[in-house]
Amino acid sequence: MRHVETIESWVGTINGLVWGPPMLVLILGTGLFLMIGLRLMPLLKLGFGFRMLWAGRHAQGQGNITPFNALMTSLAATIGTGNIAGVATAIAIGGPGALFWMWCTALVGMATKYAEGVLAVKYREVDEKGNYVGGPMYYIKNGLGRRWLWLGTAFAIFGALAGFGIGNMVQANSVSHALSGKFAIPELWSGIAMAVMVGLVLIGGIRWIAQVAGKLVPFMAIAYVVGGLVVLAFNIDQIPQAIYQIVQHAFSPTAAAGGFAGATLMLGIQMGVARGIFSNEAGLGSAPIAHAAAQSNDPIQQGTVAMLGTFIDTIIICTITGLVIMVTGEWMSGETGASLSSAAFSAGLPSIGGYIVTFGLALFAFTTILGWSVYGERCMEYLFGIHAIVPFRLVWVAVIPIGATLELEFIWLVADTLNALMAIPNLVALLLLSPVVFRMTREYFADPINRRVVT
Repeated sequence: MRHVETIESWVGTINGLVWGPPMLVLILGTGLFLMIGLRLMPLLKLGFGFRMLWAGRHAQGQGNITPFNALMTSLAATIGTGNIAGVATAIAIGGPGALFWMWCTALVGMATKYAEGVLAVKYREVDEKGNYVGGPMYYIKNGLGRRWLWLGTAFAIFGALAGFGIGNMVQANSVSHALSGKFAIPELWSGIAMAVMVGLVLIGGIRWIAQVAGKLVPFMAIAYVVGGLVVLAFNIDQIPQAIYQIVQHAFSPTAAAGGFAGATLMLGIQMGVARGIFSNEAGLGSAPIAHAAAQSNDPIQQGTVAMLGTFIDTIIICTITGLVIMVTGEWMSGETGASLSSAAFSAGLPSIGGYIVTFGLALFAFTTILGWSVYGERCMEYLFGIHAIVPFRLVWVAVIPIGATLELEFIWLVADTLNALMAIPNLVALLLLSPVVFRMTREYFADPINRRVVT
């Protein structure tokens, strides 16, 4: 038992270091730098991005999956427990102001995700099986040269390890606890069931994963958003006060209220940024691995599709979760994680609210496990070659039941720590390659042909 406590203490110390002020400055600073360098293009061209997404339902060039399904695969990985449990945890620990800092992280994160998408397509490769592979390790290798290979290797190592935390065990853990609490289903049973379903999909590789994501992600996102909007409609008079509290507490400590223990200003910022990154993964370097497989020969077009992931994930879905928690007053209940979101939806929709969260969480987490399997697989392939893919998939499936039965708090801590460690190499690469992104973007939108509306 003492060994477990020692490990938890050690990981907690590392987490405090990697998520300290320097990391927050690096994440927000990189996004802000890219947004300014792009002259606010991700915000000004949001409509263009949605047109590219609609056009991307069909192949636009060489690749393995359509541009639309590339975003759906990316969203499958990002729309997960971060949107339900992550938002709730941020508010429960950091106060309402944490949601404001999630918004800030997302807005500048759109520029970060755009740059990742551009570089992913520009510097991708074709492996021995004919699959298009890319991501931070490849744009470091092909964009920065041999002197920086160690940085790409570091990302691949941290990415492979992080996948088992953020993309596997955290997801399985949240689902098993939710199903156990709502339907008294044993956690191990839930874990085994998820492992079987994930294993069946993984047989077909990224094409099957993209097909499943392309069908499930739009359905689950729309269903969850509609449920949240209904709760907000019933409590529409409370929305202005909720927004006022969010903004007010973003710049001042949150006093104890109800079951809420209170939070410092720094804790609110830290929780908002950390959970924001956990949710939308902007700067993490995971999404470009999916976008590199897109059937597109145009890095800029795929970049505009990529940036939509952050907008949809945080600005839309996380905001709805956060506002539901605020308008129902449940943020002061003392609950945290998925149980807080469930309590809020149940308060807003007494008969079905809890089921919306439970089923939403189960679907979100299932697709996240699928999406992150692609990321981990690509990292392992980069490190050890294509022969590492099958062993990786076997271990990936085997870990799901283990994650389903472990303690949630420690898994979240490990996931947060690994997130930061994989983000650092990617953010460094984005800063070093930013002149390439800026130049390509200027040239693209300066061409009258590229400014035409794409239908």
